[in-house]
Amino acid sequence: MTDKFSNCVLEIAQAIFDKKGSNIIAIDVRGISSITDYVLIADGNVDRHVVALAKEIEDIMRDGGERPVHVEGLQNGDWIVLDYFWVVIHLFVPEMREKYQLERLWADGKVIDLSLQEKKVAE
Repeated sequence: MTDKFSNCVLEIAQAIFDKKGSNIIAIDVRGISSITDYVLIADGNVDRHVVALAKEIEDIMRDGGERPVHVEGLQNGDWIVLDYFWVVIHLFVPEMREKYQLERLWADGKVIDLSLQEKKVAE
């Protein structure tokens, strides 16, 4: 996993982790999906947290010159979809994630080892 896009997926996952998002999974769906190359799924604690995670991702992507093709769910915050064409990011409150279990849609995809790191706190 060393191409520009996969590195960006790792950066997004790390940002979610740094902002206390949880249950982060990234799936490489190249070859099994005609709509995207990567799917990233994560939880926020409550709807406001999910919205904050989405805003953080939008900022990171904008800084990298990327604009979403479509964004849905910012008003409610219980399930937000950020579609960047090559990566689709699903952010949920835990109850919604449990209800829809999107991971099962891409069971044949390759789960990416994210190796997320805790930030070192300066002493």
